[in-house]
Formats: sequence, C-alpha cells, structure tokens
Amino acid sequence: MGGMNQFGIVVLSLFGLMVASQAQLQLGFYAKSCPKAEQIVLNYVKEHIPNAPSLAATFIRMHFHDCFVRGCDASVLLNSTTGNADAERDAVPNQTLRGFDFIDRVKSLLEDECPGVVSCADIISLVARDSIVTTGGPFWNVPTGRRDGTISNATEAANNIPSPFHNFTTISGLFNNQGLDLKDLVLLSGAHTIGISHCTSFENRLYNFTGVGDEDPALDSEYAATLRANKCRVLNDTTTKVEMDPGSRKTFDLSYYTLLLKRRGLFQSDAALTTNSNSLALINQLLSGSLQNFFSEFATSMEKMGRVNVKTGTTGQIRKQCALVNT
Repeated sequence: MGGMNQFGIVVLSLFGLMVASQAQLQLGFYAKSCPKAEQIVLNYVKEHIPNAPSLAATFIRMHFHDCFVRGCDASVLLNSTTGNADAERDAVPNQTLRGFDFIDRVKSLLEDECPGVVSCADIISLVARDSIVTTGGPFWNVPTGRRDGTISNATEAANNIPSPFHNFTTISGLFNNQGLDLKDLVLLSGAHTIGISHCTSFENRLYNFTGVGDEDPALDSEYAATLRANKCRVLNDTTTKVEMDPGSRKTFDLSYYTLLLKRRGLFQSDAALTTNSNSLALINQLLSGSLQNFFSEFATSMEKMGRVNVKTGTTGQIRKQCALVNT
C-alpha cells in the first residue's frame, strides 16, 4: 500500500507540475487561439506611435504602475463605478496617466479578430514593448497568457507605486515587495531617459525643500535656477511639462545616468539612486559599458517586471472591455 501511495503522490505531483507549467506565461501564448494577435498590436503601434512618440513613455509607465499594485493584471485600466468608488486610475500617481483610449482601440481590434481571447493585461505589456521599440528603444521578450484582475483600489495604488518624493530606503523597499532587486531598480529607472514630468512632482526641490523656502542641496544649483527661470516659475504649476532627460528625451540612451552623476536627476527618487553605494556602483558600471549592454540589461529587468504576480490559468478573467469587469 505504501508503495502505491508514494506512486500516487508522485503522479499527482507530476500532474500538479504540468498544470502549473501550463498556467505560466509563455512566448506565443496566442499562437493557436488568436494567431494574429501580436501582429495586430504591433501594426497599430507602428501606425500611430510615430505621430505621438511621447506615448511610448506613457505606456511603459502604465505597465509599471499596473504591475506594482496587484501584479500585471490591467487593474489600472478599470473605471471607478458605483460598486468600486475609487479605482487605481483615480489614485494620485495615476491621474497623469493617459493613453487609455489607445489601449481600448487595440482591444477592439483584437475582439473583432478573436472575441474574448486576448487579455487587457497582455495588451498593456505588448503595447509598452512595441512603443519603446518603435521609438528606437530596446526590445524585450513579452511572454503572454496574463489574465485580467477584477479588483482595483486607489489606496493600494497610492501605497505601492513608487513616488517621485521617495528616498532610497522607501523606493528599494517597494521594489523588493514585488520581487525586484536593486539592479532592477536602477535599470527600470533608466526609462526616465524618455520621461516627462509636471512641476508638481519636484517643485519642492526648487522652492521649499525643508519647509523654510530652501532648495534641495542634492540638486545642482545651476540646474535648479534654470528650472525656476524657464519651466516652473510658480508653485503648483500643473500644466508645464518638463523633460526628465533634457536634450535627449526622444532618445532611449544612457544620458539619464550621466545626469544623475551631475546631480541633475529631476526627482528626489532619481537623486536617491546616487545615495547608496551599491546603486551608485551599478550606475557607473552601466556608464562604462555599451548602449547595447544597457538595452540587454534593461530588457531582462522589463521581462522580470512583466511577470510580477501575474494571474494565469483560470485565475481572473478576459475582460470584454478593458475599463469594465465582466458581469
């Protein structure tokens, strides 16, 4: 009997492993269920992103913000409803996100091709990658098979998405919570090379850093003066846009890291990367290497982030509309 029990346990264990492996993300997940899916996404991105290249930064940020709350499950796309008063997209970090209509149009094309097959979570992941590649940035693999979440909570978003005001300990802790390490933090921050910000995300560094009308001493004073004179002339300016990598914003390159060493990172969270000896060493290591090396390392961290707490198999659902949970 004992032998039979052990055999049964082995068979069940193997079966469990098979089910688990089937439920994981995989490259070409839609090869049979919707073979044109990834090409439809890529074609739409190639058609529209060249006319609005700044959306590339928007979509990588959307992907990032989505993955950091409940895993990469498109919960960031859900609307607030009477039953769910405050969804993630209403949280402060997400109030400057845009491109929701772009995602909806891609979803509509995919629904026409293969109704109820391709998840909104996979659409965000693919659009983010394809947008970056279309604007000259790095390629990374996007295994698919994510399913969509049914819960979206603004408080969770506010608590889990790294803030421009965070110090090194806080931001590295939030990355660790998602299974992302120091190297991932430094590399993924590199996406700020194509980023745009509003003054309200860093104006405290220019005007009132410790509450006595002072400037952040960690910010290059000449750069701070230029920002006050030419960009953020008054407090609470919510309309002026500021490049995070001036002069090189349209190019996905290493210049963001060069600016950090010159104390010209825009956010406190950017400057924080130079306050830790290990992250500073990683920055110097990247700068001493090639652009191709950065692209390769960045790709590894992006694929890792895209796997954070994903829902697969029978967990979650495939939404019919990305802004609404299926009823």
